[in-house]
Amino acid sequence: MTRTTSKADLDQPLLRSTEIGGLRLPNRVVVAPTTRARAANDGHTPTELHAAYYGQRASAGLIITEGAWVGERAIGFVNVPGAYSEQQLEGWRRVTDVVHALGGRIVLQLWHTGSASHPDHLGGELPGGPSAVDLKELSFTASGFRPTVTPRELTPAELAATVAEYRAASGNARRVGFDGVEIHALGSSSLVPQFLNPRLNLRTDGYGGDRARRRRLLLEIVDAVAEPWEGRCTGVRLSPYWTSGEFFAPDEELLADYDELVAELNDRPVAYLHLRGKDPVAPGDAPDLAAIARYRRLFRGPMVVNNGFDRESGNAVIEAGLADAVSFATHYIANPDLVTRFALGRDLATGDPATYYAGSAGGFVDYPVSAWEQDGRE
Repeated sequence: MTRTTSKADLDQPLLRSTEIGGLRLPNRVVVAPTTRARAANDGHTPTELHAAYYGQRASAGLIITEGAWVGERAIGFVNVPGAYSEQQLEGWRRVTDVVHALGGRIVLQLWHTGSASHPDHLGGELPGGPSAVDLKELSFTASGFRPTVTPRELTPAELAATVAEYRAASGNARRVGFDGVEIHALGSSSLVPQFLNPRLNLRTDGYGGDRARRRRLLLEIVDAVAEPWEGRCTGVRLSPYWTSGEFFAPDEELLADYDELVAELNDRPVAYLHLRGKDPVAPGDAPDLAAIARYRRLFRGPMVVNNGFDRESGNAVIEAGLADAVSFATHYIANPDLVTRFALGRDLATGDPATYYAGSAGGFVDYPVSAWEQDGRE
């Protein structure tokens, strides 16, 4: 049966316009960066499938792409595209052209897996991390998930080269038409939170030993990534509440580290903070707004929140003034027309987890938009 859309439906907070990083967003529904492992080619190159996937989601207020490698030593997940070769950039140019032709806005997320990589990704060489400490997690390789290994400690010279790779990838993003970039600093699979973690970062040089030195790498990356852009076009995605393995647990010591970091981001050219909140205690639980409020008080710029939100809770967190926009991952996998479904109060489709990180078009670009249901009346 068709459902009449009321004025209240269209005035919901998620559908109100806002400005983030100099971009005017027509709504506050954001495509979260979601690894989909569809760059199944030797060059880690985006294909026409990527252009179709992001083009289908161009009605979002903002698209944040899947993480893209800043260089060959950053690789740590199978079939993920990069942003460092001309071939890769040609593929991304096609993506931005399609999204912009359809009226969308899109930023490129920049990724380096650090200790979470595996020799299978690096020609047999050891991955580099803050210290020689094994994450004891899994790396997704061409042979499937394999246990991580003990990495080697990156030298200061290698860290300088890594920062330069981030700067170059950011400049590449601007050159091929992206509207900005986001720094991937989420969970255990990124070099940045590995440096922020005192259980993994055992260094005693300028990049470890206390809170200020552990966050030095991220701050250097922020400054470097911002250089090719005019204004505030750099987002930072953080996950203070990430729980994983034996090293990542949001105790008060680690949260205090993030408190200081987020406050210091106010003095950097950051367009927005993209915060992943606490995991719900049980499926279907509403997101913990107190956890989000902790960082809303500390960060003065726009904030995008993520993890466990739906239409109702997304509207609520914006209405409460705790966020400027909400990003959706699994909902956007199966609902390319998510904004329309929110506006019309339509049910959401459910994605197939078996195709999240594998396959080609199936489970990637073949999810339909919601159908119009007639009730027999004209």
